Amino acid sequence: MAHLLSVNVGTPTLTEHSDVPYTGIDKRPVEGPVAIAVPGPRGTEPTGVAGDRICDTRHHGGPDQAVYAYAREDLDRWAGELGRELPGGVFGENLTTSGLDVTGARIGERWLIGERTVLEVCAPRIPCRTFAGWLGERGWIKRFTERAEPGAYLRVIEPGEVRAGDGIRQAYVPEHTVTVGLAFRALTTEPDLLPRLLEAGEALPARTREKVLHRLQ
Repeated sequence: MAHLLSVNVGTPTLTEHSDVPYTGIDKRPVEGPVAIAVPGPRGTEPTGVAGDRICDTRHHGGPDQAVYAYAREDLDRWAGELGRELPGGVFGENLTTSGLDVTGARIGERWLIGERTVLEVCAPRIPCRTFAGWLGERGWIKRFTERAEPGAYLRVIEPGEVRAGDGIRQAYVPEHTVTVGLAFRALTTEPDLLPRLLEAGEALPARTREKVLHRLQ
């Protein structure tokens, strides 16, 4: 059964790779239950994960980026390629999952985590220079983009508490076939796929929908 390996939160650390002097990308696993709630609009705090911090609120946060999930299986592939350990949270993810195809999840798909928390797959993560600077790998943005295993941003449908070991079950899977991986490729390397993103309907974030329509025009 798919489950959470860790729940990760970050505190501000200094960075030279962002528009602001601090970043919350350095996320570490925490023990015990962690509250998940609907955050305020982008540009405000708190985030969707109790104890977590977002420093660049202009580009991160808000209901459509309430929680970020990344698969342990994808981290393991990167660890083998990079020749270094990649602990849970190192990609800035709040949830490190096991047994779950995050890249293959559909936009609008809902996950029941534990007994009551419901999160909805919303959008892929697009790599930025803060991420590249944090990892310190040459050509990281290009490499991450070519791999097209971006992890998923999630919105909160039913608030609750989550902890390491909680099971993850698909509570709803939409009929369309717009996956996290397809959305990422459409927004980065394969713009011919952009029209397909509109098949996701209202589950697609409004900002992404506006970007797609603008580029199609």
